Amino acid sequence: MPTYQFEAMDASGKEIKDVVEAVNEDEAAITIKHMGYYLTKLSVRKERKTAAVASGSKKGKTFTLAGVKSKVLCTFTRQLSILQDAGLPILRSLKILEGQAKPGALKNALIDVIDEIEGGATLSEAMAKCPKAFNRLYVNMIKAGEAGGALEIILQRLAEFTEKSEALKRKIKGALTYPVCVVMFSVGILAFLMVFIIPKFIKIFEDFDTTLPVMTQWLIFVSNMFLYYWWILIAVPVGIWLLIKMMNQFDYCRFGWNLFTLKMPVFGQLVEKNAVARAMRTLGTLVSSGVPIIEAITITRETTGNGVFERLFDKILEAIRQGESIAKPIKENAVPPIHPIAIFWWCFFCGGPIGLLLYMMKFRQKIMDDMVVNMIDVGEETGELDKMLYKVADTFDDEVNVLTDSLMSLMEPLLIIFLGGMVGFIVISLFMPLISLISKLSG
Repeated sequence: MPTYQFEAMDASGKEIKDVVEAVNEDEAAITIKHMGYYLTKLSVRKERKTAAVASGSKKGKTFTLAGVKSKVLCTFTRQLSILQDAGLPILRSLKILEGQAKPGALKNALIDVIDEIEGGATLSEAMAKCPKAFNRLYVNMIKAGEAGGALEIILQRLAEFTEKSEALKRKIKGALTYPVCVVMFSVGILAFLMVFIIPKFIKIFEDFDTTLPVMTQWLIFVSNMFLYYWWILIAVPVGIWLLIKMMNQFDYCRFGWNLFTLKMPVFGQLVEKNAVARAMRTLGTLVSSGVPIIEAITITRETTGNGVFERLFDKILEAIRQGESIAKPIKENAVPPIHPIAIFWWCFFCGGPIGLLLYMMKFRQKIMDDMVVNMIDVGEETGELDKMLYKVADTFDDEVNVLTDSLMSLMEPLLIIFLGGMVGFIVISLFMPLISLISKLSG
């Protein structure tokens, strides 16, 4: 007896999804009606493959621990969008992409998705069972496209969204590559000088038993740290990193750390603008795809990855449930509250009272300025919220690009000055006692 998969509504208007066994469609419809449901959709549920066939379909899977990289997912989304525009059935499109995919997390996910669809599941239901590959944002947009019959358009928006997010991420990574390489190179040179060169000069100074200048004494102290206590130089940054990771396991501590990163000098603006651009683009993409506003805000909250913005979106959700607009709670909660953990990190990294003073100067700054609030307000008034959210995201993406370029232009001379200053300090510290010794010998 065949199994029928149906969608219906009960007397209260609640959507019901279930299966029923019947001889034919007419009998299945009668059975559903006797259950007290109003039938809206009915289809034959395909039988799942036998264990032998299913095991055969899993042969292409490989063992992986990590999820799908954003760059790989971005390429897959664009390819799937193109195949759907060409008019290919979704199952055939997925099989083509699965055959092209390299062994890894995405190929494993596609094998599972294909298996689920052949068993009668929808694309969104199949993707929801592969959270390592397709997050909640991705699944809900696909679900909205299926419900509205506009899967091709949704896939195009998803492709554009992932491509812009990936481009911004590459821009920031590329900007950080140069200073990181310079810093590592500088540390390598300084470590070589401290371990192999300076100890030879120290031996000379000890043989002549001369009084050393303060600068030279400091240099010898640092050299001894590199030579005999190198493990402390490694343990301290690793310990700080572990402390941050452990504290951020708790939402309260994570909020304080995120607030510190948003307000810290120079790089704080970059983190803040990047977070705003990502949140606005995510929300705009969901709204334009037809996802209900509460669900869209909930998904955006989960994808921000920042405790401060999560709190802001919680306030927005509360306001919407009470009948308010989106702009009003953003304006009222744009200034984060004073947080003890944020104060702790300011004092820890910036030197006690100086850090506290800097925090008190910055804690009243907004994480979303009036321009964002006004544009969202206009979007709600005109019914074009998604377009306004896209404009905000584009504006902040441009600001991130400009800020990144400015920081790069500033970092290059600063790094050169820092490296030159360190080398100059070493040279002066070594030659001051040498000049003193030569003067005594000459006398």
